[in-house]
Amino acid sequence: MNNNNQSTDKSKGLFADKALKSDAVAVENTSLLKPTAADNSYSNNDVSAHYSEPLSSSSLSPALVSTNANAEWSEKSPMTKKTIANGEALKLAVVGHTNTGKTSILRTLLRDVYFGEVKNEAATTRHVERAQLTDSQTGEVLVALYDTPGLEDASGLMDWLEDNTASRRDGIERLQQFLAADIAQGAERIDGSVYQDYSQEAKVIRQVLASDMAIYVVDAREPVLGKYKDELAILSWAAIPVMPVFNFTDSQDANIDDWQTMLARRNLHISTRFDSVAFEFEDEMHLWQNLATMLTHSEMLEQLMDSRAADWARLYDEANIIIADFLLNVAAFVREINEDDDPMPVLTQMQEAVRQSERTMQNKLLNSYKFYDNAVAATPLELKAYQQDPFDPELLKTYGIRTTSGAAAGALLGLGIDAAALGTTLGLGAALGGLAGGLLSNTSSIADKLTGVKRLYIDPATLTLLATRAMDLLTALRHRGHAATDATQMLYQDDGTTTHSSNPTQSDDAKNDSADNHSITPWPSHKLPSELKKARGKPQWSSLSSGKSELAQSLRMDATWSLANKLEAHKLAGD
Repeated sequence: MNNNNQSTDKSKGLFADKALKSDAVAVENTSLLKPTAADNSYSNNDVSAHYSEPLSSSSLSPALVSTNANAEWSEKSPMTKKTIANGEALKLAVVGHTNTGKTSILRTLLRDVYFGEVKNEAATTRHVERAQLTDSQTGEVLVALYDTPGLEDASGLMDWLEDNTASRRDGIERLQQFLAADIAQGAERIDGSVYQDYSQEAKVIRQVLASDMAIYVVDAREPVLGKYKDELAILSWAAIPVMPVFNFTDSQDANIDDWQTMLARRNLHISTRFDSVAFEFEDEMHLWQNLATMLTHSEMLEQLMDSRAADWARLYDEANIIIADFLLNVAAFVREINEDDDPMPVLTQMQEAVRQSERTMQNKLLNSYKFYDNAVAATPLELKAYQQDPFDPELLKTYGIRTTSGAAAGALLGLGIDAAALGTTLGLGAALGGLAGGLLSNTSSIADKLTGVKRLYIDPATLTLLATRAMDLLTALRHRGHAATDATQMLYQDDGTTTHSSNPTQSDDAKNDSADNHSITPWPSHKLPSELKKARGKPQWSSLSSGKSELAQSLRMDATWSLANKLEAHKLAGD
């Protein structure tokens, strides 16, 4: 940093510069960009970065350091604290006891399973780690998030502060005195003995002093202990707004009432719930709203809330389009065979093509919601329900889906012509047989029957199953936090046998189509949406039939939008 600038480099922010100059870390302009895992619809909303303490530009490749990066701070380098009062991004420190889920909450807020390191052990985070939330439309950085190490021994630090700092001094001065002491560096005495190490606590306090506000992450399963009270007392000395955030609230062991009583006694009356595993988007909005009430300048948070809400709605629209496009592609799938040919080889090929198409659709949904790496975090696809063959007749029973009334399993309607009735009417002998495994043997016209041509389609029951399973997956993704490491850590713990709750707004036909009302289907299997019925007569709509993916997709585009709207309307009616 140029010494000529030091004399005029003064604090101008909403809160005064509180960090000791000799110990401050350049957190605003120094960043080591972290590569993103995949490009998707939510990628514009977060850019992760990491820095260690201390950070020197000489230790990094010039390509990885931002052009305005500051070098390691020295005693002569005062820290300029810019805040949202200047139109800068809100600096939000995420603090708390070790292993309470600070990194987990950030992963879910960022929709990024790669951010930080999550383990079921203490002190996983050893350095402050930085990430950004931006306006997806303008690219403007709205919030800078700082993941801090866990507070390991706040009670011991409180004892040191009481013994070594004067109580008549204000909290910031006492914290500054701690940061200037050798105990904050983990230094050795001359005689070789070592101070008790409070270097992790020092990293947290430095960041809190350099931030506009902090969220204090509480493991709601933990009882209220003295060490947590000491942590809150130390944080209160930093003179910035602190909001407790309850994590793991979905647990039956949550002690939120006890915590709220303790917090109220410390004048912490604003708190919120945000479960990093059982995610609810409304909880995220409440988090930002509650933070906004604690600031005199909340424009950045209000802009962030508008951006996040718009992105969340757009993401849902895109997911329904992905599902609708897949269903139309499968519904239009047709193969012709001669009447005397054995249908089983073609049937087997069609089944495999549909299985692959479903997996492609599922992966698109996973990528959209940034669940793209099973090695990092388990995904719903690891559940048994999504591994089962969609052409397994037993799976239809699990979802309570019936075949068409009056027909044997697999002998269904095609293009409005009942194969059995057609055979009887024309005096052509036995009706076309019911093909096992969810394929429809049907005749598209009397001419086809007379010329000995048979057309094979995917039957309505299987289409209904595929639609139901896709919508269940979408629901699971929207309620799953990015900190979940177990495939069963989700709202819908479906192992293939779990019953689905009944939809009170479902039509009578749809209810009758479900076994004991356990399965929520978007429509009765014998009443496919008009778009899927139309697809039966449009083999050119299916890339599975034509092999021309882009052309087929463009031809079915209007129908895709129409069907997507119906899928979304069905889901909204059931919420």
